[in-house]
Amino acid sequence: MAENILRKSLEKLSLPCDEIPDQNLMVISCESVRAIAHDHKLSIRDVEISSLEYGLVPIRYLKNIGLLGTSGQAKLLEASVAVVGTGGLGGFVIELLSRMGVGKLVVIDYDSFAESNLNRQIMATENNLGQIKVDAVIERVKEVNSAVEFMTYKTKGQRANFAPMLSGCSLVIDCLDNLSSRYELEETCSELGLIMIHGAIAGFLGQIAVIYPQRPLLASIYGSRSEVNIDRGIETKLGNPAFTPAMLASWQVGEAVKILAALTDLSQNDYLTIIDMFTGNIHRVNLNPFSA
Repeated sequence: MAENILRKSLEKLSLPCDEIPDQNLMVISCESVRAIAHDHKLSIRDVEISSLEYGLVPIRYLKNIGLLGTSGQAKLLEASVAVVGTGGLGGFVIELLSRMGVGKLVVIDYDSFAESNLNRQIMATENNLGQIKVDAVIERVKEVNSAVEFMTYKTKGQRANFAPMLSGCSLVIDCLDNLSSRYELEETCSELGLIMIHGAIAGFLGQIAVIYPQRPLLASIYGSRSEVNIDRGIETKLGNPAFTPAMLASWQVGEAVKILAALTDLSQNDYLTIIDMFTGNIHRVNLNPFSA
């Protein structure tokens, strides 16, 4: 009975839309979704999922539908993605995931904004220097997409605490800035059966790898943990400009969306993709040649 009442409320406030040819879509506005959520004592996220199940598209996701369809968009809203690190990469990743409509974000970072972050970290402003980064993330995402739900941890992610924070997530996006934490994150994701999307930048260069459970790749990229002498990457020498994290974060979110919306084959080989924004070259390295 309650489901029928909700459906009637959604249909009553829906509108026809002809922006996407040949689909005869019905859409519903943010304002209407919020009103229905209030009246039915539901979360905005739940109301948006229900509307998509009934074939009604929240207008905020209208431009996603040609790519994802209503079922794909619903899968994003149902998903929970962990973003570990909210710096140059992490800030852009969170912004994009929120705009795409990923329904729950688990955000892990212990740091606060410093003046040197202003050149590249989208969440950093002159007015929030000194603020804890995860607090700024909450404020920003609430302004962008009120349907997104949060779990934030003001802590440095490490082997001892990763598992409880990541439990229940759909996948994990690595936006860390040190190798020791990355190895620990990879180990935890493998144990929990989670896909980890690794990303790193330096100067004009960005690299990305989708790491599947029980198929570790970081040792193939950086060497074994015992062989690594420097915890920070070469970005400390080559610099962290604004455009490289923006580019690579977009690539990471693209991979996440493909996985979450079931648009890709998870049996693909284990590749490291290296993007050189200076030359325009993209190199793809097979890190597990025996699987080719």
